[in-house]
Amino acid sequence: GALAMEMIHLSPVAYEIIGVVSFRLYVLNYTLLTLRYTSGHDIKYFVINLLAAALIQIFWVVMSLIGITLRFIRPSHPSF
Repeated sequence: GALAMEMIHLSPVAYEIIGVVSFRLYVLNYTLLTLRYTSGHDIKYFVINLLAAALIQIFWVVMSLIGITLRFIRPSHPSF
């Protein structure tokens, strides 16, 4: 609860940046693989995938915590 409340006060741009950086890491990794600057056996390939996946998961966890927190602190709207 407290952690989610602290995260709500962060700028929405911060969450958007996490998503964009993750997407770019995936695209970069796929591009490097396609152009053969790296291979599926290269540690760099796995490190980039790990970073991108971790960032995406952090984004989804934070957004879920915000949604849960907002659900409890705001009245529900039957029209939604």
